[in-house]
Amino acid sequence: MIPAARRRAVDVNSPTEQRNPRTLEIDRLPTLDVLRLINDEDRAVADAVGAALPDLARAVDIAVDVLRGGGRVHYAGAGTSGRLAVLDAAELVPTYNVPPDWFLAHHAGGPAALLRAVENVEDDDTAGAAAIERHASGADFVVGVAASGRTPFVLGALAAARRMGARSAMIAGNPGVSRQVDVDVMVVLDTGPEAIAGSTRMKAGTAQKMALTAFSTAVMVRMGRTYSNLMVSLVATNAKLRGRMVRILREATGLGERECATALAEANGDVKTALVRLLSGVDVQRAAAALAKADGHVREALARLAAGDD
Repeated sequence: MIPAARRRAVDVNSPTEQRNPRTLEIDRLPTLDVLRLINDEDRAVADAVGAALPDLARAVDIAVDVLRGGGRVHYAGAGTSGRLAVLDAAELVPTYNVPPDWFLAHHAGGPAALLRAVENVEDDDTAGAAAIERHASGADFVVGVAASGRTPFVLGALAAARRMGARSAMIAGNPGVSRQVDVDVMVVLDTGPEAIAGSTRMKAGTAQKMALTAFSTAVMVRMGRTYSNLMVSLVATNAKLRGRMVRILREATGLGERECATALAEANGDVKTALVRLLSGVDVQRAAAALAKADGHVREALARLAAGDD
């Protein structure tokens, strides 16, 4: 609970809070024109993310280094930012079959705040610090996500990460905080004023979604969870995904559906093992062993087999 003395109004100095001169008349327009104005504003989002790619790449490299060393990636966020972080972490397990603790999301207010706003939780820096102190270690990477760049819950989490020696990053929509937050990497997504002033679920949220998706996808690619642009580490949780597994094998090998389905069955549903078997011609056991030595990287496993180093 936030003490009453700390429940004060804060004037956030961020472009996302400013009025947008291009949408001043939005409430007087027909529906289609309202949507056109919003869409026009959204066109700036990809460029804002593109400008931040060098910094985002640094964050990816840190995450890969941390995961390879046995550490974990933590997201900390509140409101829309926290919900997007939770979504990104949740989708990695079925998409890339990663251990469920590789990416952990800490959302201000916990599960209850995912569905509806919970009073004052984002203002509780001690709760953000406690979440990291409880679940993280100095071997981990903590990524704060906040459109304003000044959310106390997120800053508390980042401060706790620094105290324990963990590396950290901030994904923010406010250029004004770039030198005010002590993190290893600052990723600024400068999307400017929202179509509706202060509604950071709009451009700022879209930019955060794009940045988080790009960040975690790049980490998965670097960690060998793909072969070419194919998701070879997915988990078949439904009929669509089981069909996708066979299609992936067909696209990667050029072989027929029956041969690919048979190889998948022989590999107990493991797409990577089936793929290495089909591409190299070795049996399932050698394919699995080569993958283990290659830390799950399909191309490296194939190279080992070709060189006889399996």
